[in-house]
Amino acid sequence: MYPKKIATDTAKVLQSYLTYQAVRTIIDQLSETNPNQAIWLSQYSSTNKIQDGEAYLEGMMAENKELVLRIMTVREHLAETVLDFLPEMVKTGITQANIEHRRQLLERLTQSQPANSAPQVETSESDSDVDHQSN
Repeated sequence: MYPKKIATDTAKVLQSYLTYQAVRTIIDQLSETNPNQAIWLSQYSSTNKIQDGEAYLEGMMAENKELVLRIMTVREHLAETVLDFLPEMVKTGITQANIEHRRQLLERLTQSQPANSAPQVETSESDSDVDHQSN
């Protein structure tokens, strides 16, 4: 296990996700104030790889510097607002999800087949043997 590498990768994914959320927030805002720019940003985002937030911003710098600055500002605000709560929320979420998954797994492992299911197969085979013998 490589905790530092995992932490670095997780931080990069989270950073890109916050970029995505910033873009969505700005599209919503622009829909009310500047619908044409909202449409442009939405189309740009659908054709460019927003999964990598930093590459997305670098690509957009050539297209619209004003929006890049706005996205970075909103992303930074989201990070300041969300990141304090995130470690505890993630730990709690994983713990609760694991409890539920373990409960479901335990239920599946301890379920027994109805007592009638196995004998029915044997009975039906026996019945078919009796049917063949009587014919």
